[in-house]
Amino acid sequence: MTKTEERAGDTVSLVYQCRLPLSTHTVNHLARLLRRHLKSIGSRWRSLPPGKIAVIVLAVLRHDQRLADMAGGNNVAESTVRRWRDEMIHLLAARAPRLNRALKKIAKRGGKVVLVDGTLIPTQRRTGRDNRKNFSGKHHRHGLHFLALTDEKGRLIWTSAARPGRTHDATAARHDQLVNHLKAAGLGALADLGFLGVDKPDDPDDLVIVTGFKATRYRKLTPGQQTANHVLAAGRAPVEHGFAHLKNWRVLTKLRTDPARATQLLRALLVLTNLEVSR
Repeated sequence: MTKTEERAGDTVSLVYQCRLPLSTHTVNHLARLLRRHLKSIGSRWRSLPPGKIAVIVLAVLRHDQRLADMAGGNNVAESTVRRWRDEMIHLLAARAPRLNRALKKIAKRGGKVVLVDGTLIPTQRRTGRDNRKNFSGKHHRHGLHFLALTDEKGRLIWTSAARPGRTHDATAARHDQLVNHLKAAGLGALADLGFLGVDKPDDPDDLVIVTGFKATRYRKLTPGQQTANHVLAAGRAPVEHGFAHLKNWRVLTKLRTDPARATQLLRALLVLTNLEVSR
């Protein structure tokens, strides 16, 4: 038996084009934001112009492109793309509205109610006892929980901090003092049964968060209560549209970044989502 040794041919890095389904308005907004930031910190040079950097960062967030792939296709280091991504996320997150300001803005426009709901962002399953709190018994997977508010049309106006996946909607609402903020702004809220018990006023007419009626094994709902639940569900439907717009950013399909940075990422995607929806 003879052995032959063949040298492998030189490997060639292939680059392909991919459509980025975002408006030029969003790209130009990020480029202007980056130019102002570079001017403020006195940075005179970057490997690529701000417009190209904006496109790369948007591709990472929208398509969940790997940093190494984007770096190889643009002849820069992977660490450079990571730094650009983190820099843009920080700049965008700083422009996200806080809860009290977002509610005051809705009240100033003549709004009466907001829609609130919670959802889970899937994350990688990490080993160790510290990651057990990220397991959601409701969804049967590891993730991070957050709340979001929308107006009556489903436009996102605020997202909460990311919390461990086992966090309940009602617990998160109490932690953010949602009832107090709504009362201060003179607004009401529509929510699902996950928020039942968050608002317990002495007078039922002072209820701020409306959640509908819950049936039990021994107490069935009356026809009137069932009708009220159907009406409430129809009124709450736009909040699901808001979540759908937010989750169009595929980086949220399965979060691989540090969970400690998830809050900034959510706030940055909130700003980008509103740029796309309102263009």
